[in-house]
Amino acid sequence: MPAPSRADPLPRDQLPKAFKAAKPTIYSESTRPSTSSSTSIRHIAWSPTGSAIATTSASHIRVWNPEKTSVKTSQELRGHVGSVERVAWNPTREAELASTGADGTVRVWDVRVGGGGTGKGQAVQEVKIGDGGLFITWHPSGREMLVGRRDEVLIPIDVRMGAVVNGSAGNDTSTQTLTPREGKKLASSQTNECCFSNSGREVFATTGEGAVKILDWPSMAPLWTLNGHTSAACSVRHSPSGAYVAVGGGDSLITLWDTTEWVCKRTLAEGLGTVHHLSFSFDGTYICGGSGSDKDAERGIEVYHVETGEVVHTIETQNAAGVVAWHPLRYALAYTGDPGGLRIIGVGGL
Repeated sequence: MPAPSRADPLPRDQLPKAFKAAKPTIYSESTRPSTSSSTSIRHIAWSPTGSAIATTSASHIRVWNPEKTSVKTSQELRGHVGSVERVAWNPTREAELASTGADGTVRVWDVRVGGGGTGKGQAVQEVKIGDGGLFITWHPSGREMLVGRRDEVLIPIDVRMGAVVNGSAGNDTSTQTLTPREGKKLASSQTNECCFSNSGREVFATTGEGAVKILDWPSMAPLWTLNGHTSAACSVRHSPSGAYVAVGGGDSLITLWDTTEWVCKRTLAEGLGTVHHLSFSFDGTYICGGSGSDKDAERGIEVYHVETGEVVHTIETQNAAGVVAWHPLRYALAYTGDPGGLRIIGVGGL
């Protein structure tokens, strides 16, 4: 089946009207979701074409079909011991999902193994990283990952030795154990998050001093430093268009850095408290931020227009949005924090 086409660009003067008529869809793990209690979802991630979205809660992962809201049609992935901190889909394989968490492992799942519905998925690769996993990011090639541990060590992992490299786990449902490459600790107080550049030749690493280190990949040699925050830099993303790198900080700011001159072009003042999560729309035109578990964050999700820095629309929420994630091909935004569970609000369907 061919991948779905991308939505047509939506100019900033048309987006507010389109979203104003949209209502969020709720995906709840309970068959009788509460309308008052908030959820404990720690992270969410879309598959490469948006045919699935994964959420983490406690020690398990749930994979949803965004077209079906019933928990009975979702898939549960269990195997971690302790909280799962992050999930990330292989950018080149729709069925391959990686996760890391407090148990000091990285697991790679083939969501086709174990069947759909409430069938338990199969972890086909496991990597012991030596300490609790804090974040995980895939190289654009889909052959390598970079994982950040709680002790600030960055662990490169090459998955090409594993069973899912050829795109199929076959009839073998055993879990392969991989050995990570030697870790590296940056010369900073802490590393909160990393992401690869679109080309995969660089890594952007946030630091506790408010700077972002640009590192060569795979040597991890320092290339450049972006200084733009008065407190810790917590989140970072490269725009799909390649024109900007966005950085979210503990100072409630999002800075947008031009990737030609490497200067800060725009500063967006969020009411988020600490900006723990960032997400660009598929075309790089819009950006939103999420506050994680920050109790000081304000309600509502502000949708910023990247080229002007203006707030073009505010998505009303009952609580502060913890995690936000734009659909990879559509103007649909998934978010957490409100009662009931995961919510997705979008224009033109999924």
